[in-house]
Amino acid sequence: MDPDDIEELAMEFQGKTIGGWGLVQLAAGTGFAAYVMWAGVLMPGFRRVPLKLQVPYVPSSAKQVENVMSLLKGRSGKMVYFGFNSSLQVLEAYKQGFRPAVGYELNPWLLRLSNYRAWRAGCYGKVFYQRQDLWKVTSCDGVRTLDFSDLPLLNIDIRTKLLAELPDEARVVAGRFSFPTWMPTTSVGGGINRSWAYDIKTVQQKGQNKPEGYAYLHIPAAPAPALLPQLPESVAGFSPSPDLPRGQK
Repeated sequence: MDPDDIEELAMEFQGKTIGGWGLVQLAAGTGFAAYVMWAGVLMPGFRRVPLKLQVPYVPSSAKQVENVMSLLKGRSGKMVYFGFNSSLQVLEAYKQGFRPAVGYELNPWLLRLSNYRAWRAGCYGKVFYQRQDLWKVTSCDGVRTLDFSDLPLLNIDIRTKLLAELPDEARVVAGRFSFPTWMPTTSVGGGINRSWAYDIKTVQQKGQNKPEGYAYLHIPAAPAPALLPQLPESVAGFSPSPDLPRGQK
């Protein structure tokens, strides 16, 4: 189309108002787009999750990732992340020297997004993303860091599971939601970007083993045999991070 024709067309529409039918079409189009986003991106990750455990997709902010990683400075080893936007946390952990760095996600679309981001960052094949239920992942040996992101309703038995399976050297870093019955070793940030660090050995010594809530969890521990099912032996292992809300059912 000639540039002059485009200008004439633009001038013709300029000043025109959208009628009732136009508003109906706009509303219908917006609603359809929202439904496609829900059905294609969000709902698939919830189908295998009990209703009481379903939470909305809330990606991690850059500041939150920074806070979580600041609580892991000086550590290394195997790192595992549970929660939304795992690509950011896992990639940053890999850059900080965690090997292997693994993320778990139930939503297949978010899993593809994570793999795409890893490819763009030149880390495809170096970081790993798995579609697996966190309750079915063995988290005892070889854990250096465990990260739980924005999973406030998953506080039923998570703390009991972590205390039973993680080594004393492990650290749990929780973001946005802390563990009410655990005394944090340290914390950083404020508001929704706040993160807490819990050392398993300290929690065990103080007997703070009542399961009450979730959050971001980063857990570093001594290396050990394969702990990540479906992964090569060389990358078996994982770690937790910040805390999640507890007591919600």
